[in-house]
Amino acid sequence: VQLVESGGDLAQPGGSLRLSCAASGFNFTRYAMGWFRQAPGKEREFVAGIYWSGGSTSYADSVKGRFTISRDNAKNTLWLQMNSLKPEDTALYYCVKADSRWWSVSAAGYDYWGQGTQVTVSS
Repeated sequence: VQLVESGGDLAQPGGSLRLSCAASGFNFTRYAMGWFRQAPGKEREFVAGIYWSGGSTSYADSVKGRFTISRDNAKNTLWLQMNSLKPEDTALYYCVKADSRWWSVSAAGYDYWGQGTQVTVSS
């Protein structure tokens, strides 16, 4: 299993970024996927999750209304569109594969993690 994130960058407050995750080595269409993040000195936290078909999504309260998770099962790709970025969104963002068709807000529900892509929001 490989999960390769890209798209992290330095952004200004109020700006936007789009993270991508290229997945390989497993049947992408059978599993939920998600995004977690970890800021320096803080615990890793759930950001967003998406059902195997894309028909159900979930977001942390801190990003609801600003971030959108989506997937293309034909391309084995997961995205996270991040709008209205805030300095508190600064973190290393991880693409994660669930161990079932359902997303989970707990890290225990995911069995593979990417290496992460850095998002920094600062003026």
